[in-house]
Amino acid sequence: MTTTTESAGTIDDTLARRNALLLSVAQALGGSSATIVFATTSILGASLLGADKSLATLPVTAFVLGTALGTLPAGLIMRHFGRRVGFSFSMLLGFVFSLIAALAAYYGHFYLLCFSTLGTGLVAAFVQQFRFAAADTASDGFKPKAISLVLAGGILAGVIGPQTVIWTKDLFEPFLFVGTYLAQAVLSLIAFFVVVNVRVPLPPKRNSVGHKQGRPLSYIMKQPSFVVAVLCGMISYAIMSLVMTSAPLAMIACGLTETDAALGIQWHVVAMFGPSFITGNLITRFGALKIMGVGFGLYLLCSMVALTGLELWIFWSSLVLLGLGWNFSFVGATTLLTQTYRDEERNMVQAFNDFLVFGLVAISSFSSGKLLHSFGWETVNTMVFPFIAVCLVSLIWLGLRRKTESIA
Repeated sequence: MTTTTESAGTIDDTLARRNALLLSVAQALGGSSATIVFATTSILGASLLGADKSLATLPVTAFVLGTALGTLPAGLIMRHFGRRVGFSFSMLLGFVFSLIAALAAYYGHFYLLCFSTLGTGLVAAFVQQFRFAAADTASDGFKPKAISLVLAGGILAGVIGPQTVIWTKDLFEPFLFVGTYLAQAVLSLIAFFVVVNVRVPLPPKRNSVGHKQGRPLSYIMKQPSFVVAVLCGMISYAIMSLVMTSAPLAMIACGLTETDAALGIQWHVVAMFGPSFITGNLITRFGALKIMGVGFGLYLLCSMVALTGLELWIFWSSLVLLGLGWNFSFVGATTLLTQTYRDEERNMVQAFNDFLVFGLVAISSFSSGKLLHSFGWETVNTMVFPFIAVCLVSLIWLGLRRKTESIA
């Protein structure tokens, strides 16, 4: 039997399956914080502001900014101390910042709410590494399935988060969402007891031929596959954030309720992670580029549906399509990225990728409130068309390049 420790080991898909299962459960619990933030904070923020609601999405932006700022430190911490230490530390932080969010909701302090979501975003930077951690101990053939299995935990996050909002939003009336953030703290604490059982070896200090370290990041960045993976990953997540962040506010502005908005986010997140049971197999069979292309096609359909009206079923349908588009495009981009680095380079490349992804997502989430307040829901959806075109062109270019190289 092959054994694996935190500091050394070999690739063993039995271990990879165990880790993927644990990380899937942790994704369901820790990932629910993100759905709670998206479902509540823009609504709460709007209630705490005056007539100008353009900053209502600032708490969500702070969350995404925290994720962007946390990616590089998360990579460094896990590079030196291991995945288990990094993940355990992050869940304890999630517990603390959830309590701060509850205080912000109780005292009606907008900027304390932003601070709490900034901290929750830092935690999310570690949660984003769950998918990579699952791939760390997997064989090449099992990596797409391991990534998909972890992201499948987001299905439960998509139910746990919004249902937590619905069940707890009025527990401490008239203080909206205080009970929700206290429940979020409990979920983070439970996730801590899950991730302490994850076992991932530290990456080797030397590569297989005994050279000191992996290749320079500048060299890795020159690979066409790296460029396309990062570009499509950035735009995929940014489109999703732009539309999803605006949707609850747009629904409230159209006379719908907080419960309608929470359920819309719930079905959106279920659609984000639901296909993960099959996405890995689809990527293995058809290739990452084709699956990413399907994802961006679904994004196109999402915006077209959203532009047809303002009824509840249209909001929900477009949010479901948005989630499906994210799954195919982002899981595909993640899988493509794993093909561009060696084992000793993984933490550096993964952290750099997530820094770029969430840097753009922070911009898109901040812009969504401004765009919605100044120009309306239609403009938010129209904005995504040129970005979809860029990604589709890049995928076609890389596919043709690979075909030419294989012929040569």
